[in-house]
Amino acid sequence: MRKNFTVRMVLVALLMTLTRYSAATAAPEATQVSMGSMTVSELEKAGDAARMQKNYPEAIQYFQAAVRKDKKNWTLYNKLGMAEMKNNDLRAARSDFERAAKRNPKSAEAVNNIGAVDFVKRNYGSAAKYFKKAVALDETRATFHVNLGAAWFGQNKVDRAVIEYTRALELEPDILKQDSRAGAVAQISSPEERARYAYMLAKIYARRGDVDNCLQCLKKAKEEGYRNLAGVYKEEEFSRMWQDSRLHEVVPPPTPK
Repeated sequence: MRKNFTVRMVLVALLMTLTRYSAATAAPEATQVSMGSMTVSELEKAGDAARMQKNYPEAIQYFQAAVRKDKKNWTLYNKLGMAEMKNNDLRAARSDFERAAKRNPKSAEAVNNIGAVDFVKRNYGSAAKYFKKAVALDETRATFHVNLGAAWFGQNKVDRAVIEYTRALELEPDILKQDSRAGAVAQISSPEERARYAYMLAKIYARRGDVDNCLQCLKKAKEEGYRNLAGVYKEEEFSRMWQDSRLHEVVPPPTPK
């Protein structure tokens, strides 16, 4: 395990690792003319294709052209915001997510995405507010619960984080172990935080009876230097594993007195 272990948490539908890209350059005149003759649907499809090819500056241009022709379409603003976020223009992304939410107040995705921008900026309090609203709009989306859990964890509100991660697993059992293209990567900065996060996930998996994933998280916690691994033999969540030799290999049982 590398020392710079990165904890993967799903954040926003269709958003992945936020990589820096250069600002969009002006489109050739021929492209501009072509965009002017395209329908909104054609522009949206072209923007989607550019985004799939990771050509985010071009995707932004297509979505901007589509928005100019259909200023009431919340989906276009949402897609524009996602392309801008991938292009590392967080201010523009947040603004367009807000426009999407204004045009469709019931859009859990747009509200969630506003929170995602705040999360990336480490404004965890504001992120939690928007993620809570997204959950209220659609409680059945595991992604939203993971996001809210990440925001709580960022504020050191671990008990609240556990509740949200547990609910996410109830809705989608593989949500925390997916290397999903639907997720962003959020790095937990210090080894202590990474170790604590891994231990917290181990407890959640233990509660669910998922021994394999529990042990994997305990190994991560150990590698990151978690200081209270012996707690597995005191906490009720791990009681069903106390006699398991696999647990003993990761965390040696206490010596009988």
